[in-house]
Amino acid sequence: MTDPIELLRRQVSDLHQELVRYQLVVWTAGNVSARIPGQDLMVIKPSGVAYDELTPENMILCDLDGNVVEGEHSPSSDTAAHAYVYRHMPEVGGVVHTHSTYACAWAARGEAVPCVLTAMADEFGAEIPIGPFALIGDDSIGRGIVDTLGGHRSPAVLMKSHGVFTIGKDAKSAVKAAVMCEDVARTVHISRQLGEPLPIAQSDIDSLNFRYQNVYGQQPVKETHA
Repeated sequence: MTDPIELLRRQVSDLHQELVRYQLVVWTAGNVSARIPGQDLMVIKPSGVAYDELTPENMILCDLDGNVVEGEHSPSSDTAAHAYVYRHMPEVGGVVHTHSTYACAWAARGEAVPCVLTAMADEFGAEIPIGPFALIGDDSIGRGIVDTLGGHRSPAVLMKSHGVFTIGKDAKSAVKAAVMCEDVARTVHISRQLGEPLPIAQSDIDSLNFRYQNVYGQQPVKETHA
């Protein structure tokens, strides 16, 4: 399989199961999308279809204005928001939306999750910020995401009274950010039941984030020439 659209249909379909696996969604809520590299197109989940009925074939191909290019179902109700992000953040290759419990509890309070854990410094490099309240149906949510995350190191935003939106270089990275967002939102919430979480110095946050983003994990092997 070499067709990039077909590859991303399969990847996006499979990644929705990760949202279920990590208990980030219930019923038919939530969605994953991916930008088609080099094209003004994206693949996104169909609206209102159960997760166990999602297949590569019923993923929806849309242009970056949210218009359906190929697919038998209506696209996700968040399509306009995803499309707006892709139009205004060319570095983004994947967008995810969840209603995960602990992150939504912070969103319901309109409160950012403070960067008080090394895991947060690693993945987010800052607090997980709050975006504005916006109604579903047009690009208002997308505008809030872009306005909040533009120039921010966090790949996640908590849209006030709504839920989590995450971005990434690809759809898998955006799913990872959504998983990590819920994990740290839960931990910091529990910490606050015991007392006020201790801050991490900004210089240490910067150092941790740089190491995680540039050194941690398996790095490409540099070719050497004798």
